Amino acid sequence: MTISPDPALQTYTLRMNRVLDHIDRHLDAPLDLAALAEIAHYSPFHFHRIFTAWLGESAAEYVTRRRLEIGALALASQPGHTVTQVSQQVGFGSPEAFARAFKRHFGQTPSAWQKGTPERWAALLQQRRLQDRKLDQDEGKLDQAARPAGRHDAGSFNKELETMMSVSIQTLPAVRVAYFRRMGAYGPQIGQFWAETVRPWIAAQGLQESFCYGVGWDDPKLTAPAKCRYDACVALPDGYTPPSQVNLQELPGGRYAVAAFQGSGAEVAAAWQWLITDWFPRSGQQLDMRPFFERMSASTRPDSQTGAFACELCLPIQGR
Repeated sequence: MTISPDPALQTYTLRMNRVLDHIDRHLDAPLDLAALAEIAHYSPFHFHRIFTAWLGESAAEYVTRRRLEIGALALASQPGHTVTQVSQQVGFGSPEAFARAFKRHFGQTPSAWQKGTPERWAALLQQRRLQDRKLDQDEGKLDQAARPAGRHDAGSFNKELETMMSVSIQTLPAVRVAYFRRMGAYGPQIGQFWAETVRPWIAAQGLQESFCYGVGWDDPKLTAPAKCRYDACVALPDGYTPPSQVNLQELPGGRYAVAAFQGSGAEVAAAWQWLITDWFPRSGQQLDMRPFFERMSASTRPDSQTGAFACELCLPIQGR
């Protein structure tokens, strides 16, 4: 959701975001067009046209894509689960239907995807190391005095991730949040979104003492950049009544691997990759399908010189 002076546009955005939120919470249940249209308070005919125009794909195509992308994550992060279990987890009627749709979308069977996860994750880490090494070599050609104070070299950052980021297993409470949604590629635009759209609203509502959360709903390695969703959230204190034209949701509580992070917006992507593809496989834990998020104080601001900021990366894991 972005702030708009047009009440009709705000209402339209609220309704459509409500549908996307419902889909994410009910991927294992039937999600037919009529039921989704009812959530949006449109007729099925108008809902189909509006949804397709808004996202560039029909509601049915979107639901199938989300189920397959979440299924791909489940296969990779839950090695003890069978293809049948994952197909049920993401709402396919049969493992055969899931396997056919998965192969059409990803070009390989679910079993091959699951079996190839260690090799695929190792390749991602190696690719990151090569990128960081090249960046270090390029920066080594520059005069050291020309670099901003406090700047991390990408390669040294990657090498020091494990010592810089202490990881603990914590049980976090569920939290009710107001959120502002941005659709598009992850990257520097996220910081601009917080600065120009979200933090002014937080200040106007007197919520500067609340925790904030950044939720990336999609894996950019699986989802087209233009379709990636990011929610900038602020926790709502007890007794607070939000304005009517604001998106609300509850971030689920439970067990999370919580990693302390400090670095730039560019470095946070490397930190997430290390947490998921390096720390997690060695941890003995299993992921579940609650959203991943970053948690920070509402007063957090990136350093004006280095762009560095502090937050906690919260990775949902199974168990009690």
